[in-house]
Amino acid sequence: MSDACCSDEKPGTGESDEEEEAVGFWQVSEVRAAAASGVLLLAAWITSLAAGPEWLTLPLEIAALVVAAWTFVPSTLRRLVKGKIGVGTLMTIAAAGAVALGQFEEAAMLSFLYAISEGLEEYSLAKTRRGLRALLDLVPAEAKVLRGRTEVTVAPAELVLGDRLIVRPGERLATDGRIITGRTSLDTSALTGESVPVEAGPGSEVYAGSINGTGPLEVEVTSTAENNSLARIVHIVEAEQSRKGPGQRLADSIASKLVPGILIAAALITVYGFIVGEPLLWFERALVVLVAASPCALAISVPVTVVASVGAASRIGVLIKGGGALETLGRIRTIALDKTGTLTRNQPVVVDVATTGSATREEILALAAGLEALSEHPLARAILAAAPDRAAVTDVDTLPGAGLEGLLDGRRVRLGRPGWINPGPLAADVETMQHAGASAVLIEADGAVIGAIAVRDELRPEAREVIARLSASGYTTAMLTGDNVITATALGKAAGISEVHADLRPEDKAEIVRVLKSRQPTAMVGDGVNDAPALATADTGIAMGAMGTDVAIETADIALMGEDLNHLPQVLDHARRTRAIMLQNVGLSLLLIAVLIPLALFGMLGLAAVVLIHELAEIVVIANGVRAGRLSGKTVLKAAQPAPALEPAA
Repeated sequence: MSDACCSDEKPGTGESDEEEEAVGFWQVSEVRAAAASGVLLLAAWITSLAAGPEWLTLPLEIAALVVAAWTFVPSTLRRLVKGKIGVGTLMTIAAAGAVALGQFEEAAMLSFLYAISEGLEEYSLAKTRRGLRALLDLVPAEAKVLRGRTEVTVAPAELVLGDRLIVRPGERLATDGRIITGRTSLDTSALTGESVPVEAGPGSEVYAGSINGTGPLEVEVTSTAENNSLARIVHIVEAEQSRKGPGQRLADSIASKLVPGILIAAALITVYGFIVGEPLLWFERALVVLVAASPCALAISVPVTVVASVGAASRIGVLIKGGGALETLGRIRTIALDKTGTLTRNQPVVVDVATTGSATREEILALAAGLEALSEHPLARAILAAAPDRAAVTDVDTLPGAGLEGLLDGRRVRLGRPGWINPGPLAADVETMQHAGASAVLIEADGAVIGAIAVRDELRPEAREVIARLSASGYTTAMLTGDNVITATALGKAAGISEVHADLRPEDKAEIVRVLKSRQPTAMVGDGVNDAPALATADTGIAMGAMGTDVAIETADIALMGEDLNHLPQVLDHARRTRAIMLQNVGLSLLLIAVLIPLALFGMLGLAAVVLIHELAEIVVIANGVRAGRLSGKTVLKAAQPAPALEPAA
């Protein structure tokens, strides 16, 4: 693979997957070529020290030159035929010029050092790419399925929809599925980054790579091996790697403009040599300037950092879709969070019931359950779970954004939010419920309110600690919700969020995000479906709990695969650190060029010295970029602390 340090010189195809995913350092062809060239150069140097004849030293130097030049000259010539120039072009011209001057040792040294840098770059990129593709290794090599009444062992690729997997304790799931029989606790830490096992039973969705904990399972296959959750994650991220952020576009732009400029400057230096009558001296200096101004380190500085950082994030259950999303995340200063399913568990429960007249708690719950019997709304599930019986309500109609109405023994009954139904004598009770952070649902019969039900979606236990951590890191936080102002304010206060926007429809959330964006870079955190307009409007859209959710993975810039809100400050810290590393690399690369060019132009450094300094600096840039593949101590997850309890609704 040639010109790895400069993307416009690097062949886009033709490299085998085996080489691209080389496991060992010595499996990289450029490294092997550089090693062979180095041995030949060492032999030539020892021969010259021993005052050996030139006919013995020169062939060794030429052999070292040819072996090292093989790593970049052929591909450079192929690119030149297509009218494309890059860093390899500069190195090829410099090596050819040194040969023309009879400096075979310098030409061989230049090619040798450049081959080393090529090999290190390819190894570092392949190593970090493997960090992402290692997710696929979580799938076991074989799976046990029931075919007829017989248990057989097959390769995961042979699984078809509807197959019944047999998964025993300690075994990994070979693909996505739905539990038919059995109960267990699943270890999904490799997928979501969450260390707490997930309880699962009949009907639960399970994902490839999860480890079965305590009990045997029978699982119906719902996805093929090529299209399961793990494969989708890897394919999406690899496809999105081409999305470049501002830093990478800047580096690419500078490198693409710098190479032609360097060639022109070298030509002018050579012409100046003829004018002053010292063509050989200034031709040699022109060659040194070519190498000194090479933007190799600049071109590789951001890509290696991005690949390392994205791979590290995938290991903690965070899906980052390309360098553009990563760089933008590093600039975020405002975090807008949806309430339901993000700050809360999205598992509301009935916490109180208020009644009027002779109506009882049981009657109110039964009537509400009769109206909500066919509803899929989260509040409906809470009411149905709390109701001992269901009234036989008929002719139920849904009024979007308001509530439900139907008939019970010929009487018109309604269920809905305050405003659509007048709370009347229950106004004080409803206000108390809302101040306690609960949503109030009113029940009406024949035009008179007879009861109110308080339903509350509790905050996640880690919510307050996460918000405090974000605030301490300098982020502004805001909560966006469709709840009424009183309920939203109570929940926001419990979570530690001071800026609360309530009574919002999806389009309203997008407008609030647009206003926040006008102040400073803003991220929106939501479920990836109902919050789609706001996610799309934000500088960065972050979908939470996206494991197995096609819409979230496809539409969000960042996806938190698990349900632990701690991953939010974790990935923000990671992105900030990555962006700092990018800026360090770009700054160091530009400084290197600015210092080396005048030193080369005035003859203070020779060809071999410039090459050595340049390539050593490039190694520093690569090593610094690879640091983004390690999570800093600040990003280590802490155990979730319980959020402060909300006041009782009554």
